[in-house]
Amino acid sequence: MHESILVLDFGGQYNQLVARKVREQNVLAQVLPFTTPIEKIKEKGYKGIIFTGGQRSVRDDNSPRYVAEILNLGIPVLGIGYGAQLIASLEQGEIQSVSNECGNVDVSTQKSKLFKDVPSQISCYVNYSEYTVNVPNGYRVTATTKVCPCAAMENKQKNVFAIQFHPEVTSTEYGKQILKNFLFEICGCSGDWVMADFVNDSIGKYKSELSDSKVLCALSGGVDSSVAAVMLHKAIGKNLTCIFVDHGLLRKDEGDTVEQVFKQQFDMNLIRVNAQDRFLGKLAGVTDPERKRKIIGEEFIRVFEEESSKLGKMDYLVQGTIYPDIIESGVGDNAVIKSHHNVGGLPEDIDFKGIVEPLRDLFKDEVRKAGIELGIPEDLVWRQPFPGPGLAVRVMGGITKDRLDILREADAIFREEVANAGLEKEIGQYFAVLTDIKSVGVKNDARTYDYTVALRAVITSDFMTAQWAQIPYKILAKTSTRITNEVEHINRVVYDITSKPPATIEWE
Repeated sequence: MHESILVLDFGGQYNQLVARKVREQNVLAQVLPFTTPIEKIKEKGYKGIIFTGGQRSVRDDNSPRYVAEILNLGIPVLGIGYGAQLIASLEQGEIQSVSNECGNVDVSTQKSKLFKDVPSQISCYVNYSEYTVNVPNGYRVTATTKVCPCAAMENKQKNVFAIQFHPEVTSTEYGKQILKNFLFEICGCSGDWVMADFVNDSIGKYKSELSDSKVLCALSGGVDSSVAAVMLHKAIGKNLTCIFVDHGLLRKDEGDTVEQVFKQQFDMNLIRVNAQDRFLGKLAGVTDPERKRKIIGEEFIRVFEEESSKLGKMDYLVQGTIYPDIIESGVGDNAVIKSHHNVGGLPEDIDFKGIVEPLRDLFKDEVRKAGIELGIPEDLVWRQPFPGPGLAVRVMGGITKDRLDILREADAIFREEVANAGLEKEIGQYFAVLTDIKSVGVKNDARTYDYTVALRAVITSDFMTAQWAQIPYKILAKTSTRITNEVEHINRVVYDITSKPPATIEWE
């Protein structure tokens, strides 16, 4: 029903980020693997095709490939990173290995439809160890760097374009304009897709597929699971039962707030399970963050299975999984960064017919837009993101109720001061971490030896990359003073000024 762009995935970590950047410009994007037959691509009537980056060498016989025919369909093609090298390889260009170059570099652009309204010098994000040294016949170089002789090339007759840098990454200057040029100047898109279409299509899909099924939703009260729950509630109504597991790892007063909002405001079937002793018992003595996540992931599933059996057999489990969760958990060809409890932390044996993840292709900002379309109150949509494992991955080292209580109080103070300053919508995520570091301090003229709390705040729209937030010193100072004065067993507060990458947003 809508014009669409095919994002052909060659194993890069940014494949869904490319799709998100396309959707951001009101054009529907569909991500398919490189194994998709060309006959299927021909049938769909795509307005354009984007080859994603990838982690392999295009010169490796076992690397992801595609048939050269795709470049002769009359459909505009844009290759990014590995995708650019693949185009050169398919067209008999020459690829050469070089020292790995990663980060932002200066790119010199030439006149091209792809670079309309783009300056002749821009800073772009690159990550490669190969590039094209001799362009194929019919192609011309349209951008260079000091190191790379072919940072971009094009074949105007075929409408095929290739760029060695990543326009989908926020740090690339004019990246949005470059994608806009491809979509509208080259592919001729009109921009006929909006988030309301995704919401309505999803509700219709689940109404059709799950109308006769009993469905259980894992509701944490965070943004992602809340949007997933409301979407399924609108699709199947009382056939949906939400299970809220109070595992003792929640923020201050969070359990009561979740219960009140979803029972009273949305009239959902909601069961609150008090499993605090169970989870803390399983986590006793565990310090490794991956083990924490896997233990919590398995216990979540076991609790849901037990509640399901009490309700009569439930067919499906709904989770608020979003795309960054999948990438970081190492699904497919991606490297494991950390196992999210609802992806890499899941046990192999699950007593449900299947798992429903309506948001798995979306990023956080898109989830919030979907929430607004669903009629979820803005204050709930803009609640601070909260990891499924809860405070277990914000308490470094061993987990005890006392340590959790210390963190709850410190975190509440930080969030309150950020909100008082009116910065809650400007900062993508902000929270406190209880480290396992103790240091010497002074209080009431006496020596103390207590914990250090780290404050973390980042600016991000997609949660794939993030910059540390430059919160005014006055706010940090007030937060630090309040935490050390009001929270027992804390005598030092530090502020994390590391971006993602190299760090992740959470500490564990």
